[in-house]
Amino acid sequence: MTWPRPDVSGTKGRVRLVRTSGLVLGGLCILICGTLAAAFGWIVSLGPPRLGGDVDYSTLVVDREGRLLRPYATAEGRWRLPAARESADPRFLKALLAYEDKRFYSHHGVDPWALGRAAMQLVARRRIVSGGSTLTMQVARLIEPRRERSFMVKLREMVRAVEIEQALSKDQILALYLSLAPYGGNLEGVRAAALAYFGKEPRRLSLAETALLVALPQSPEARRPDRSADVARRARDRVLDRLAAAGIVPADEAAEARREPVPVARKPLPVLCPHAADEAVAAAPERKLHRLTIDAGLQHRLEDLARDRARALGPGLSVAVVAVDNASGDILAHVGSADYFDDRRDGQVDMTTALRSPGSALKPFIYGMAFEDGAIHPETLIDDRPLRYGDYAPENFDLSFQGTVTVRRALQMSLNVPAVAVLDTVGPNRFAALLNADGARLVLPKGDAPGLAMGLGGIGIRLVDLTMLYAGLARLGTVVPLRERADAGPEAPQVHRLLDPVAAWYVASILIGTPPPENAAGGRIAFKTGTSYGYRDAWAVGFDGKTTVGVWVGRPDGAPVPGLVGRSAAAPILFDAFARIDRAIAPLPPAPRGVLMVSSAKLPPPLQRFRPAGLVAMGTGAPLKIMFPPNGASLERPAGTGATPEPFALWVTGGVAPLTVLVNGVPERGGATGQRSLSWEPDGPGFVRLTVMDARGAADSVLVRVE
Repeated sequence: MTWPRPDVSGTKGRVRLVRTSGLVLGGLCILICGTLAAAFGWIVSLGPPRLGGDVDYSTLVVDREGRLLRPYATAEGRWRLPAARESADPRFLKALLAYEDKRFYSHHGVDPWALGRAAMQLVARRRIVSGGSTLTMQVARLIEPRRERSFMVKLREMVRAVEIEQALSKDQILALYLSLAPYGGNLEGVRAAALAYFGKEPRRLSLAETALLVALPQSPEARRPDRSADVARRARDRVLDRLAAAGIVPADEAAEARREPVPVARKPLPVLCPHAADEAVAAAPERKLHRLTIDAGLQHRLEDLARDRARALGPGLSVAVVAVDNASGDILAHVGSADYFDDRRDGQVDMTTALRSPGSALKPFIYGMAFEDGAIHPETLIDDRPLRYGDYAPENFDLSFQGTVTVRRALQMSLNVPAVAVLDTVGPNRFAALLNADGARLVLPKGDAPGLAMGLGGIGIRLVDLTMLYAGLARLGTVVPLRERADAGPEAPQVHRLLDPVAAWYVASILIGTPPPENAAGGRIAFKTGTSYGYRDAWAVGFDGKTTVGVWVGRPDGAPVPGLVGRSAAAPILFDAFARIDRAIAPLPPAPRGVLMVSSAKLPPPLQRFRPAGLVAMGTGAPLKIMFPPNGASLERPAGTGATPEPFALWVTGGVAPLTVLVNGVPERGGATGQRSLSWEPDGPGFVRLTVMDARGAADSVLVRVE
């Protein structure tokens, strides 16, 4: 269309010129307003921007310090690990911004200088040399991906970039890029790429590694080092050259980095503590981050130990290890099998929670209950000789008998006959009830009731529960439930009483003197071994002042392994596990008040020698029995006539004089007496265990409350 030339001569001409110019300007305004309205409508049609809140990240399981134990791929099979500015090497961030977006912290989503440079390069060279996209525009493309490449797609990215800049901080935008940038295959984000290509977190990268991770997102599939190592190397070297030219890194350091090879294969992502990780994810599948009480460093060292020892022990054998912090009950290491991915060893079966026979590993608690009852002392003499209980005749592991030994020696040598005799005095039902009340799952064979065979392994228990009970010995008799979920809540653990402090200390003082395995130093940890019937399970559990470690060795299918013995198979692993704890051995707690440290000859007569319960002396017709106070009674101190309060009364029938009274395992002053009406003094209000022993070693106990 051609506009007529206006006649500007005279007044009428000038009027026509003004009218024509007004029409032109009006048309231009209408065109501009229409364009702006159309653009505004198009922007509105895009809807609100996606800000990354709906991105499906990988589920992560981390340790007590936040270190990665195991990631899980997303539903579509991608490794998309969230990352933040703090999770990347500062030099990597500096190189990334220098290479991708120099004015990242100054622009508002779109960099006009970068777009102008890209346009000029396109006109001059007739091909795309650089895209001019900012990191924010790349984030927009990653959040709302588009397959086609066109001017409208680029314009959309620019709009979205501006919107993202208005809603998020620069660090949040950078975190999205670090989490979503493609690195080839199913790897997304710098953290997944660093773990897969270098086997490390991106916090400590070499210069060559930094340059490769900067170069990959521009063309992730073409530059994948595991498929096109030469292409990846050339792309990395171009980044190094540009960084050196910009003065970001010294030229000689860049030249040294170019000589470093690129990885030619992907490494497996971390799979530490897999059994506990699987359990945590199964318990709360909706959560994306699970924090455990595990110590990643200790877990890694103990997994290596279990794997190496299982291979040395033979085919089909597996090893399980649990390490517990005594004070808190936190599980520091959970090795469920020798190798999670070894099907020949049933690696995915968690043997820390499997019910297996403990062999002799429960004996310390039998003796501990007898110590608490005042029935024995570590220096009490006990007979290791043939005994029969109905149809049951226990035998020692080596089928020999040691004669008369101290209780200390009987436990250190793990003699079976003395342990069964003490369990008969303690009572199998009471023994099972005590351990179950403390949270240990004891499972008897179907249809069986607690019996004397429990003391030698005739019962099922889990490694985690056995380790928890031994940690109770290290805590001087109190048990706290084990904890593996650090994010389960701040509730204080419920403390259970296992033994009184004196009894627990007696047991620990005996176990620390147990002869160590070959080539190991003794007197450093208190430990006990166990071997189940038929050589199916080998156990070793030990503790120092801070940590308790439990070890199980055997076949997950329960098949017997000839020669599999706790002392030779499990105990060496236990001592190696303590050697791999990153600290010195911690001493056990000091002796509590009430500990009696004397020789056998200086013990009260009833404690000098143990005789099986129920043995009635010649000429007597009734066993020893406390008639008053009854078990479970609540007592109030009787009113006295003078300044000194009256003692409590104690009535006894049966037994052979002289009689000895023990209050909480400590003999009453005055020694033995021939009277049947006795008296005693408590230490103060609270629960008190009263024990009376006769001259032949028979004993009876009651637990009362003094108010």
